[in-house]
Amino acid sequence: MAAKKGFGTTFTYNAAVIAALTTIGGVEITRESYDSTTHQSTGGAREFLPGLYDAGEIPITGFLDYTDTAGQIAMAADAVADPPVLRTCVITPPAATGLSWTFSGFISKFKLLDGPMDGLIPFSASIKISGVPTLATAVSTGLTTTFFAISGSAVVLPAPATATLDYAATVLTAVASVTVTPIAAAGVITVNGNVVASGAASSAITLGAAGSLNKITIVVTEANKAPKTYTIWLTRA
Repeated sequence: MAAKKGFGTTFTYNAAVIAALTTIGGVEITRESYDSTTHQSTGGAREFLPGLYDAGEIPITGFLDYTDTAGQIAMAADAVADPPVLRTCVITPPAATGLSWTFSGFISKFKLLDGPMDGLIPFSASIKISGVPTLATAVSTGLTTTFFAISGSAVVLPAPATATLDYAATVLTAVASVTVTPIAAAGVITVNGNVVASGAASSAITLGAAGSLNKITIVVTEANKAPKTYTIWLTRA
């Protein structure tokens, strides 16, 4: 179950975290399409070409915080600025997701001081995205340079490197099982789903019959980061 709660998500506008928000919209990308159908279109089906895309608007709602001068109050000033100004915005979900959206945008809607007599004063705004939004993912560092060893005198190609995720390995026919010894500076390591301490050998991995191809997966997962997965395709000669 990889679902996460949204509580704790922040919206940053021009380097200031906007106070007292209750909802923060997401980036919604839509792309135009152009009808390129001709009399020669196969099977009488319509054909299309993709056009430009639009990242949409980000609606935010919450409650007035008159002390939030760098956030809500600054947005009010930008809403009437002439010419309009582009600001850098960042949507940061809870740390457990390891994600963030960064984009440039301008205030397209702003509403304040429209509340009930006996309740909190609401605040709302929309930011129109201009240009390309960037989705950043925090990924685990992974294994160190000399990051794994396979028993049975396995030959591994290419040479181990932290950023290289796929490998081919071979062992002699007489080798019926192997162990993998991974090394990582941080995070939890699993080999074929079983937790292994850094620098320690995994439990024995039974190989298939001679000539078979065997998949070995090493996963490194750091807190609040996406896992990094290494795959070794091991052939028993």
